[in-house]
Amino acid sequence: MSTAEWTPERIATLIALWNDNLTTSEIGRQLGITKNAVIGKVHRLGLPQRRPSVKEEPVEADIIRLDRLGANMCSWPVGNPGDRNFHFCGEPAAPNKPYCTRHCAVAYIRTRDRSETSVA
Repeated sequence: MSTAEWTPERIATLIALWNDNLTTSEIGRQLGITKNAVIGKVHRLGLPQRRPSVKEEPVEADIIRLDRLGANMCSWPVGNPGDRNFHFCGEPAAPNKPYCTRHCAVAYIRTRDRSETSVA
């Protein structure tokens, strides 16, 4: 896949990572593109701008760490594992999945029917 190709799956991943407040550099690393490519696509998609500010600390009671992660809770990691505020999403998981519906849209890519991708 070309790094310049914006498939619906890659766009969904970009939006989810943007909404998780990852930095443009981290989003770029995860998508295999530059942070400037991320910034350009975010602008073209019209996603809300984020102002540089002091990061809002999650309320300790709202943070789902590994020891509080239970069955049927979204296990999507939020942040970098080495950071003090690293935690998990914790929203209700989709049926028979480890992630909530929003994170399933990022984690799972639908396979196309082989007849759609075959060249005649």
